[in-house]
Amino acid sequence: NLDPIGKWSKVGLVVYDSQVPLGATPEYLAGHYIIQGGSSFLPVMALAPQENERILDMSSAPGGKTTHIASLMKNTGVIFANDANKDRAKAIVGNVHRMGITNTVICNYDGRKFPSVMHGFDRVLLDAPCSGTGVIAKDTEVKMNKDEKDIQRCSHLQRELLLAAIDCCDAKSSTGGYIVYSTCSILVDENESVIEYALNKRNVKLVPTGLDFGKEGYVNFERHRFHPNMKLTRRFYPHTHNLDGFFVAKLKKFSNKIPGAEEKTRVATEMADSVNVAEDVKKEVAVKGENQSGEEPVKDNKDTAPGKKDNKKKGSSKWNKKDTAKKTFKPGKFKKFKNNDGKSKQKKKPKSKN
Repeated sequence: NLDPIGKWSKVGLVVYDSQVPLGATPEYLAGHYIIQGGSSFLPVMALAPQENERILDMSSAPGGKTTHIASLMKNTGVIFANDANKDRAKAIVGNVHRMGITNTVICNYDGRKFPSVMHGFDRVLLDAPCSGTGVIAKDTEVKMNKDEKDIQRCSHLQRELLLAAIDCCDAKSSTGGYIVYSTCSILVDENESVIEYALNKRNVKLVPTGLDFGKEGYVNFERHRFHPNMKLTRRFYPHTHNLDGFFVAKLKKFSNKIPGAEEKTRVATEMADSVNVAEDVKKEVAVKGENQSGEEPVKDNKDTAPGKKDNKKKGSSKWNKKDTAKKTFKPGKFKKFKNNDGKSKQKKKPKSKN
């Protein structure tokens, strides 16, 4: 009831029939094996982890690939097993403990934000969430449940995750600098298109996966035209390889610089400087306007009171003057006549005759 999964793997076995559940045997509980699909071997084989390396499995639940990496590393180095789903991450904990792995750190972060948490890994494995069109044999409802919007949503998420995986990898690593991208989908929008996007956005190149079988990735597909090295990727089909539909690509990072990042930083700096200059100019104009108006802000009533008194004394302003001088009459200005009664009468001018 047992057969090797194929000549391409020395550790994989196919179980055709079992009298007891494979997940309840003493050997399983003791951590001697793990149950997974045959296609799950492929991305780890392409990653080719070495001992004492620092490796990130960005989307690792339930932990089959993580435990495979740990076995190839012989429990040395450090593996960071991350998954955005906290409940699914619990399955990683169970499998890691059961398999006796001691070099793994399990974490729960959004993969798109992982570069801000940690970077500098020798190798990164991204088994991206996908539409599942390669496993229709296991789940026939995929054909009815998925529509075009779901595919576009998956493709957008995969692009963001792949860029984050590349940013987590260290191009200066002496033994690594490799990123492996895999999906259980056979759609071009989730595979070759995502790799083409990464080639244009980051300093990476396609390298051979190291897998001896599988069909080459598409260089031309309908209206799409991809990079000539896209033939280095590998596609697997159920009717051809007796595996789930799968896609594997291996990238080599040759520079930690992000194309266009310096230009964006320079533009952002210039815009910030221009905003600061504009604010300074506004402040200077406001200060000049206050000086030209000649009005000084009133600080205290006591300070302004003496100024008013001084103006009155000095007579600097004619409006502040008060006419306190008594009026005097010059002699001869008015002629007065006294009557016998002693009363003074003013001489009246005779009326003119016509």
